[in-house]
Amino acid sequence: MTTTPSEAEIDAVLARGIKNRWYAICPSGFVTAKPTSLRRLGYRLVLWRDAEGTPYALEDHCPHRGAPLSVGVPLGNKIACGYHGVQVRHDGTVVSVPGSPGCKLEGSRPTLAFHLKESNGVIFLYNTDKNIDNPPPLNLPEQLISDEYSGFLCYTEWAGDYRYVIDNVMDPMHGTFLHKQSHSMSVGAQASKFQLRDTEHGFIFEKANQRDVNFDWSEFADTGLHWLRLDIPYPNTGGPGGSFVIIGCYTPIAPNVAAVFHWRMRKVSGWQRDVWRFLYKNRLEARHWAVLEQDREVLEVMDPDANKREILYQHDVGIVRTRRQLRQLAIQQLQAEAVQTPEAATA
Repeated sequence: MTTTPSEAEIDAVLARGIKNRWYAICPSGFVTAKPTSLRRLGYRLVLWRDAEGTPYALEDHCPHRGAPLSVGVPLGNKIACGYHGVQVRHDGTVVSVPGSPGCKLEGSRPTLAFHLKESNGVIFLYNTDKNIDNPPPLNLPEQLISDEYSGFLCYTEWAGDYRYVIDNVMDPMHGTFLHKQSHSMSVGAQASKFQLRDTEHGFIFEKANQRDVNFDWSEFADTGLHWLRLDIPYPNTGGPGGSFVIIGCYTPIAPNVAAVFHWRMRKVSGWQRDVWRFLYKNRLEARHWAVLEQDREVLEVMDPDANKREILYQHDVGIVRTRRQLRQLAIQQLQAEAVQTPEAATA
């Protein structure tokens, strides 16, 4: 059986975030021993840590009466609802109903639980709509796992669709114009031809006639986590470490609100690592925030349906391919969900 999802269904999947993928959801410092409630990926989540610092996440909804678990009491890897004391374990299982011991709710697993990984100052969550015991591994890009690199996390939240942030990164040419006053993007040709180049996990969209001059290329990758990468060549005044590498992950918070993660990395070791980190904090960080603000100011005033009224040209091929790839994943998700429903099985 085949199904053809409607454009509205496809857009709804993309707006919430594709299932069965890892997403960066918040900086590590957001999650403490005190439960906190966050909206991400179409869910309201409760997150907390146990005494050893291990983070946990459940849907912020008690299966008894629907009260937010985030106003409850953490008990190690469990949380007790503040309304009636129902205790839910980190895997979604109800382990105690103090008001009615032995009732059918005890031992059931009605609460949606999420697997978390913590790395590079960020909590990553595996996005699923059913409880699973073992998620796939979180595969990060080289710059976030190699000891040869050192960097800083930049986190912000923008009033816009996370897909516009992806589009922005997959558009190297905007750097020549929007960021032309930047110390690292003030040179290079204002006109260029682009080409696509496949990689192991995705593709690179790059200027065909310019390299290591400006914001010359962007990479889109799918390793079970969607991440983007770009490279900004630095002058000698930028300190040791060669090019400035930016890794990006973008996550929907709510309609037209996005969580924006950028890691700013350089390949440095020994004394050069210390010099780079000192230089970044004292000279470069403010400049980088200014560049990011230029992006934010444009994206936040774009109409939500601006991408429905575009006239694209050759510089936008990377955007088109990225959108097509995400759209195909959304279609596959909808088709799989349709096959799993009883109605589809008997159609």
